[in-house]
Amino acid sequence: MMRFSLICQLVFASALLMLAGCSKTKNAADVDTGVRVLDHGDRPRHRVRYKVPPGTTTSSTTTLRVRTLATSPDGAALSVLPGLRLDIVSGPAETTERGVKFKVDVVSAEALVPAGFDRDMANMLREGAAIVDEVGGWIEVDDRGRKLAGDLDARTKRSDVPMRLLRMIVNSRETLSRVLLPEEPIGLGARWETRRTIDAYGIEIQQVNTYTLVDRVGDELMLNVTVQQRALPQSISFPEDGIEISVQSITTLANGQIVLDLDALESDASANGSSEDRITVKTVEGEEPIRVDETFEIQVANTSGLVR
Repeated sequence: MMRFSLICQLVFASALLMLAGCSKTKNAADVDTGVRVLDHGDRPRHRVRYKVPPGTTTSSTTTLRVRTLATSPDGAALSVLPGLRLDIVSGPAETTERGVKFKVDVVSAEALVPAGFDRDMANMLREGAAIVDEVGGWIEVDDRGRKLAGDLDARTKRSDVPMRLLRMIVNSRETLSRVLLPEEPIGLGARWETRRTIDAYGIEIQQVNTYTLVDRVGDELMLNVTVQQRALPQSISFPEDGIEISVQSITTLANGQIVLDLDALESDASANGSSEDRITVKTVEGEEPIRVDETFEIQVANTSGLVR
């Protein structure tokens, strides 16, 4: 029989992995395959482009919450509500020949630990949040939101920065706060999708984001977004923990809304969804199949201003 504490650790890891579909800054295994327009929408149609003024700075608060239920044949189950609140500053924006370049820094990170939460896991959350505090880097994007270059700062590259949290932060930003725009002119009702293959701790996940333009007022666009993730059977080992996880399937579906400001570095957004993971965990104590069901929500609130 698997130790209850091990199931707790697995639930925590799975919750963060689900939220992430996660990716740190793009590496060789994280591949974007561009934008495909499904419906160009009503006429009139226009090319939609970012036009961020030099000196623009965005302050944002991102809140992530997860509810997880892990069930194994021996009847062990655990429901948890971990959360994380991040204050992020992007900018000031610097115009380049190819687009715009700006810094992105987490200026404050706080674990949202509910009363009565398992003490060991609560400490794990708080320690993880403390390490993420003040990490960051820089990025250069073009006027369609495509990443041209970027790097993490020295603190972020340290080995003790939890990659689960880093991947969660970056993937939610790339999906909700910096939407990839189509090359072609579009109008109201337009639908387009972006696809990427993500390496999440050695697990290959396919992600498809589908955006629908429902309204536009000046340089602000109202978008609906659907995010789908899927992982096929594969395995990953954690030698330092003596754990091997075999994935039978991972499926995630999320829906949300985005208010996209073409003059800003970020967007206001919210999304919620669910995930089902079917995995087998192997340890020195034996092998056990586990089903992990999660529901989650992400909210991003931004306040942008032009630095004068």
